[in-house]
Amino acid sequence: MDGLQPGTSAACPRCGSRVAQRKANSLHRTAALSLAALVLYIPANIYPILRMDYYGAYSESTVWYCCIRFFHDVLWFVDVIFFLASIVIPLVKLLGLFLLVATARSTRWQRERTRLYKFIDVIGPWAMLDVFLLAVLVAIVKLEQMATVLPGPGLVAFTAVVVLTILASMSFDPRLIWDSPEQVEARA
Repeated sequence: MDGLQPGTSAACPRCGSRVAQRKANSLHRTAALSLAALVLYIPANIYPILRMDYYGAYSESTVWYCCIRFFHDVLWFVDVIFFLASIVIPLVKLLGLFLLVATARSTRWQRERTRLYKFIDVIGPWAMLDVFLLAVLVAIVKLEQMATVLPGPGLVAFTAVVVLTILASMSFDPRLIWDSPEQVEARA
């Protein structure tokens, strides 16, 4: 299996199932996608996601404002989950992916980097950015009759972070952690 070239896969001759796969341009693609998501992460959390006008009362909501609002309303359990799922976990996931890409040419700390990759894989489903985004879009559609609800500039950045994070996770080839620097260089 070690001789697989980037962009190729090995299949079982009996059942045809994919046994192994090497992703083409994994390092460059993951670095570009995670860096782009990290750049958009700040506007996604600072700029308003929603703008609402309800009979003359105008308000804007950001992700950070929602965390603060939950905390002030003594909804600490909801606040902790929301804070972790929408702010902390995506940042940890993106920084972890970027660290894996930056250290791919090193043979040091391979076990630790493998643990980091497994941790990123485990926390991936807990980064419910896509669920939050869907909730925002449903709110826009449902509240349309009662109030004027407009997407804010943060929604575009938020959507981009969601998509770029998913793509960055999918594009990283974890086998690069255990490849020698020569093999990594040849595949890059």
